[in-house]
Amino acid sequence: MGHIERAVSRRAVIGGSLACALAAVSAGCSNGSGGASASGSAAPASNNEVIVVMNAGSEPAAGFDPLVSWGCGEHVHEPLIQSTLITTDDHLNFVNDLATDYLCSDDGLTWTFTIRDDVTFTDGEPLTAHDVAFTVNSIARGTASEADLSMVTEAVALSDTVVELHLSKPYNALLYTLAVMGIVPEHAYGEGYGANPIGSGRYMLEQWDRGQQVILRANPDYYGDAPLMERVVIVFMDEDAALAAVQAGQVDIAYTYATHAQQAFDGYALVSYGSVDSRGISLPCVPAGGTKTIDGVSYAQGNDVTCDIAVRRAINAAVDRQAVIDHVIAGYGSIAYSVGDGMPWTSDDMRVERDIDAALRTLEDAGWIAGEDGVRGRDGVRAAFDLWYSSDDSVRQAIANEFANQMSKLGIAVTPRGGSWDEIYSHQYEQPVLWGWGSNSPVEVYELNYSTGWGNYASYESETVDAYLDAALAQPDIEASYAYWKRAQWDGEEGIAPQGAATWCWIANVDHLYFKREGLDVADQKPHPHGHGWSLVNNVDRWSWNR
Repeated sequence: MGHIERAVSRRAVIGGSLACALAAVSAGCSNGSGGASASGSAAPASNNEVIVVMNAGSEPAAGFDPLVSWGCGEHVHEPLIQSTLITTDDHLNFVNDLATDYLCSDDGLTWTFTIRDDVTFTDGEPLTAHDVAFTVNSIARGTASEADLSMVTEAVALSDTVVELHLSKPYNALLYTLAVMGIVPEHAYGEGYGANPIGSGRYMLEQWDRGQQVILRANPDYYGDAPLMERVVIVFMDEDAALAAVQAGQVDIAYTYATHAQQAFDGYALVSYGSVDSRGISLPCVPAGGTKTIDGVSYAQGNDVTCDIAVRRAINAAVDRQAVIDHVIAGYGSIAYSVGDGMPWTSDDMRVERDIDAALRTLEDAGWIAGEDGVRGRDGVRAAFDLWYSSDDSVRQAIANEFANQMSKLGIAVTPRGGSWDEIYSHQYEQPVLWGWGSNSPVEVYELNYSTGWGNYASYESETVDAYLDAALAQPDIEASYAYWKRAQWDGEEGIAPQGAATWCWIANVDHLYFKREGLDVADQKPHPHGHGWSLVNNVDRWSWNR
């Protein structure tokens, strides 16, 4: 996916603690290279080093351990330090990494991978199929990993170069997990691995100062093309500190948000990378009064307003998505109709044209009549609900407020409520929530809409949709699965689409914005999944300086 680049020539005055930000970045530049001036125009340290600012939440709490959360979880990315069996190209097609070939049995229950015989870990030991089996089995049988390999019953190394993965059910989305699952050494894995990882990937961990920075350096024995960027410094900062570091010229590329897009800094350009990072609102589909128990915890379930399909359809038809793009995220994004717009598994039937008159008729026909205060009601139920959003996200707050303003024109009273995620989770099945989702995988289509999916916040259940989703995962050929994913969204009579169950109201795909030093070429970016962070540096080995 391409990007938009806007050169800037004036320097903005920004808030935040500049001194603290510069101190943190200076700590990251342990090579002692020259400092930057406050003009923001200082040159980078060298032609083969780059300093990247990520948000504080990007730091892996458990370190660089693929058996816990490194590379996987909500914000998937390539593990860099470890190799993967397969990976994806710029167009998200699967390509081999460690694997030289792979195939799936006709019943979808056995995947066989043949791997290279010329790969060594950074301690000099060879990487074999036994390490692959160890990694897969440790994740599948363990409880710590954020990667989902629960469908794998056993991985068996048939030789040093062939490994079989045996599944309990057909699950072709396994490939998307394997594309970001780093292989660890069986002989050297143990307590403390995350802080001192041994891998076979493009980079090695040189230094990790918890809470501040990570430094990666190129692996001299890497079996692929040698990284062009030999040293990568990752600094973790909040929004204000990141902007301050850019202003001072201390970093080469730093994340930012649309609420700061009008800032400008000498020597930097604002760049915008396309994403599948979708903002959408879950709409509970069952009446209030129920409970849902997850891992032994009971949550209130259901909403007496959004349980009416007429309300959900009206919301989808009335929301002005383009206004959100224009006014809230300053044009840095695109209209979202689903989780993963533009992906080959997304149906065109998820599109809905804005028609507020049709939305009003839908509510009227369903018996929702406006009261004296303009808010609709039916059978003693007032058309009012809370909309929860993460209070530390300025963009989500603005989207929630804009949505509330728009819904008031329908006679629906929406009260935005910011809170911590702990607060939000306590209401996740009873009130609409403004979520951020999006992945370079169809797994979220499954989990957000399957009856027993971990992300089925709408509490929608359909045997028909479940059958399509199961069939999608059962296809030995990935391309053959696309038709089933699309039917789950709408088959002409049933589905999650706005003209169907309307279980979600998707609003916007947000572009990922960065202030980038002029002269830095970050190469072509894949569509970024949800979350600013490590996905930016998936291809950091191909980055270069042009000067």
